[in-house]
Amino acid sequence: MAGKRHQVPSRVRVRRGPKKGRYDRASIDDVLDRGLLAHVAFADGGDAVCIPMLYARVGDRIYIHGSTKSRAVRVLADGALACVTVTIVNGLVLARSAFEHSANYDSAMAFGTFTLVEDADERMRAFEAFTEKLLPGRWDEVRRPDATELKATEILAMEIDEASAKVRAGPPDDDDSPDAERDTWAGVVPIVRSYGSPEASPGLRPGIGVSESVRRLLTRDPPG
Repeated sequence: MAGKRHQVPSRVRVRRGPKKGRYDRASIDDVLDRGLLAHVAFADGGDAVCIPMLYARVGDRIYIHGSTKSRAVRVLADGALACVTVTIVNGLVLARSAFEHSANYDSAMAFGTFTLVEDADERMRAFEAFTEKLLPGRWDEVRRPDATELKATEILAMEIDEASAKVRAGPPDDDDSPDAERDTWAGVVPIVRSYGSPEASPGLRPGIGVSESVRRLLTRDPPG
């Protein structure tokens, strides 16, 4: 997407804190690729619905999936207008006044409609993308979806067309205000993410060690 303000679609333009807005695809893709959970919002008749969903980005498309019996999947597949948001919270921003408290975060928002993915090869690539987003290298360690599982799952895709990112970083905004004279600590408390020790499934057969993909995971920082 172009970065000039007048070329940014109205509904993705950041109005509150406009300097936090990012409209280039590199910034948008960065948040989408580091995030893990998306909130997908849409209207279903007279109801406003927002559902947390796992997702994956492949090229210019955002993929989601769900049961063929899912209400959300049916509504979205029928072309309901949708909004996909992803947020990564990086820290607590603590000010001297209650009003100036905030959070440091990276977020992305995309508007559009989802379409059913019916091509068999693309559906399998999407399954791989979902698996690899959760754990890189896992796709090569597990059984591929079989015909029954594929039949029970719908995969939807949204083109990344109208989208933006919003980033808040840095200290509170009251360093140069009269509140700075207060004897109250102010600053940022970073949110640190880490993976814990793997917990084996109760039904795991004895003698099966932790997979290589999991061992690699424990040596790197979590997404975000």
